[in-house]
Amino acid sequence: MKNKLFLSGNEALARGAWESGVSVAASYPGTPSTEILENLAKYKEIEAEWSTNEKVAFEVALGAAIRGKRAIVSMKHVGLNVAADPLFSSAYAGINAGFVIVTCDDPGMHSSQNEQDNRRYAKFAKIPLLEPSDPQEAYDFVKIAFELSEKFEIPVLVRLTTRVSHTKGIVYVNERKEIPLRNYTKNFSKFVLLPVNAKVRHKILEEKLLELKKLSSQIEINRIEKGKNGLGIVTSGVSYNYAKEVFEDAWFLKLGMVFPFPEELFKEFYKNVKEVIVVEENEPFIEEEIKILGFKAEGKKYFPILDELSCDIIRKGYKNEELPHPENFETVKRPPQLCPGCPHTGIFYSLSRLKVTVLGDIGCYTLGALPPHNAMDTCICMGASIGNAIGFEKAGKEKIVAVIGDSTFLHSGITGLIDAIYNKGKMTLIILDNRTTAMTGHQDHPGTGITAKGEKTREINIYDIVKAIGVEEIYEVDSYNLKETLKTIKKAIESENLNVIISKRPCALLKEVRENFAKKTKMKIDEEKCLGEKCKACIRLGCPAISALNGKISISPLLCVGCEVCKEICPQGAIS
Repeated sequence: MKNKLFLSGNEALARGAWESGVSVAASYPGTPSTEILENLAKYKEIEAEWSTNEKVAFEVALGAAIRGKRAIVSMKHVGLNVAADPLFSSAYAGINAGFVIVTCDDPGMHSSQNEQDNRRYAKFAKIPLLEPSDPQEAYDFVKIAFELSEKFEIPVLVRLTTRVSHTKGIVYVNERKEIPLRNYTKNFSKFVLLPVNAKVRHKILEEKLLELKKLSSQIEINRIEKGKNGLGIVTSGVSYNYAKEVFEDAWFLKLGMVFPFPEELFKEFYKNVKEVIVVEENEPFIEEEIKILGFKAEGKKYFPILDELSCDIIRKGYKNEELPHPENFETVKRPPQLCPGCPHTGIFYSLSRLKVTVLGDIGCYTLGALPPHNAMDTCICMGASIGNAIGFEKAGKEKIVAVIGDSTFLHSGITGLIDAIYNKGKMTLIILDNRTTAMTGHQDHPGTGITAKGEKTREINIYDIVKAIGVEEIYEVDSYNLKETLKTIKKAIESENLNVIISKRPCALLKEVRENFAKKTKMKIDEEKCLGEKCKACIRLGCPAISALNGKISISPLLCVGCEVCKEICPQGAIS
């Protein structure tokens, strides 16, 4: 008997995976995908882990599927770049039990460094792609994905986007179906991708794709919805919901399985319409599939390739119409800033004073690139800061500093540091160890000593790793001690050796830290001592609790956490 729950797309997908009998789940946190593993970890039947990075997560889940247990791996869109190597090979090898890959794309880049459309990966890697449009479909489609995966012995990619991942809706759910462990038999020709075997597996993969192409025209999640006029809309994912609101009388080809493209179903659809419009976010993936078949279709002629779609954009793009809407409210502009009490503040304050070249990385510390610190020259992708620093150094830049978070260092920073040591680099690396994966919502990682299920485990010591791979000059600082932090960074930069500074202070938003801050006295300004606009030394710290208005400095008692860092830098002793 079905029950109703109010779930987000990520929660619904996790529920559907659990009901499908999933036994192993792995992920690396990244918005908008993080909640999938967080919810899977709540089920006692599932071995769930935060992996060190997406490639490892992929390999863990794939290994479980080859052994005979249903498995799922989830990540944000750029995470699939990290996992691309095993992704492509897994299509050749195939699986034993069901294996589902979930990618959550971020059109509009709400929390990402690019806007890539991972539907391209499905076609490139030659694996089927399912694309839900709401939480109920996220729940339903992951179940279908497991069935397809086992039927065709192939990984299946399920693509969500931010609006599907985070939108909540009523979802009709069932109970878990236990799937027994499948027999595992050593299969050299299938799972050992030596060239002699890979050539055979490639042929098998192409044969599977032909069968999947036939199925995509028959599967119920691809359907024709009859209209009242000659306009035909082809769409998938969240774009389907926008298009249904704008084109009330049109025919729809609603695609749940987008790749392989349902050629026969499209031909049937095409007979009933006079014009085909493709409504899809970002890349013209469906539009290109239709044109490859030799049919006329337009999409990007009317709708932008950039950013998210909306009903307004679709209506304006195709009909050149706009609905009346209220005037926009004037809102106070507030630039992104590090949090009050953030342990990274002292580091970036020091770096900005030293005016050195800083190669940055992905995390909330990327905010150090913004005013007032402006203390970061690059931010490319996870783990790139150290490699970028090596390149800068080789190109002749002096006094190079790379910064990287603790989770990111474990994700993909270690290999960069090994490269720097091996190739005689002389940079300074600052590891910003705030004891959590802060940016995505405080997920644990190997350095915290806590698993995804909240169990204690062996804690990976970053200092020991750095020392073990050959760094001889290592410093540890508490960034709340600004004087010592500045002195240490200066000393490290002036050194002729490659060196590492570990800034170890927990994130100000962790529960235990907030509880300690609650006992602290909030900072106040002594107006008689403060020089106001003539000084502004405390403003340059970049703490959001401190502001200047009409020549006077003030500290918000609502925002101040009492870390006392501002007290250190006031030359007049006006903060207490």
